[in-house]
Amino acid sequence: MTVRIPLPERLRETATNPPQPPVTPRDAATIVVVRDGERGTEAYLMRRQTSMAFAAGMYVFPGGGLTASDLEHEVPWVGPDADEWGRRFRCEPRLARGLVVAAVRETFEETGILLAGPDADTVVSDTSGDDMQAARGALDEGELAFADFLDDHDLVLRADLLGAWAHWITPEFEPRRYDTRFFVAALPAGQRVGAMSRESDRAVWAPLSSVLASVEAGEAAMMPPTIAACREVSAHTAETVVAASIGREFPTILPRLVLVDGDPFLETHLGDNP
Repeated sequence: MTVRIPLPERLRETATNPPQPPVTPRDAATIVVVRDGERGTEAYLMRRQTSMAFAAGMYVFPGGGLTASDLEHEVPWVGPDADEWGRRFRCEPRLARGLVVAAVRETFEETGILLAGPDADTVVSDTSGDDMQAARGALDEGELAFADFLDDHDLVLRADLLGAWAHWITPEFEPRRYDTRFFVAALPAGQRVGAMSRESDRAVWAPLSSVLASVEAGEAAMMPPTIAACREVSAHTAETVVAASIGREFPTILPRLVLVDGDPFLETHLGDNP
């Protein structure tokens, strides 16, 4: 299915003067964290500060770019291995492993939600303690590797709590580009979101049944990958979303700039798999 989205005003000048050659995208990972609410499935969304260089003022899921430590450190791990994640995301196992680590690390840094536990059968139920909250800051500043954080707390990363969902690459005309893999996960029982990330000025658990209507009405701003993920995930519950990701097929989507009667649009080709 081909979808054309009017190019936001903020991107029009950039699109007409793109970098030559295009900037190489940075590998990144994000997690659509969901929970069941009174109005159906809710996702945790953060609005990025208007001062941010990328996606300023946009509602996004927790996530960010890979760091060297995500790739270089041996992270204690249970669940699908790097080879399996590589198959799901069509990339080398080493990169796939780094993507999983980055997704879980960034989500903990930005929200306090931690997809880890003492063993393969349990998950941390409370991350509100002072030591956990201090670790979020140290991770964010690059003073602490995620592998060392897990070791210090006798925890293992619970890769089985994640599902592979989508793969988007920032358009070639953008000066900052990301090659982003999307994961899904349910909020672990007992956990609560902690202090808001410094990169955000607002955060909310948004019912997916209404969040898209808010975007359509101009009450909230989202990039196409976020909109697509909200639409697709809304068909599932917190209990079923990870299971729904198993065997899910999704393309790598690189939106391109097209002109229709002189007006610029972002054109994407979306699969039909919900």
